Amino acid sequence: LSSRCFPPCEVTCPQPMTCAWNQPCVTSCQDSCAVVHPPPVVITFPGPILSSCPQE
Repeated sequence: LSSRCFPPCEVTCPQPMTCAWNQPCVTSCQDSCAVVHPPPVVITFPGPILSSCPQE
C-alpha cells in the first residue's frame, strides 16, 4: 500500500495582511493516501457483583 502513496505536496499560503479578509488558501495536489490505524478497543465484560451484608 505504501508503494502506491505519493510524497506529500507542498502547501504554501501567503501571509494574511492586516485589515484584510483572511481568505482560505486553496491548493490542488495529486491524489494521496493515508494509512489510518484504529485505536485499540477495550471490551469490558460484566463480572459477578460482590456485595457484603451485615451479619447480626
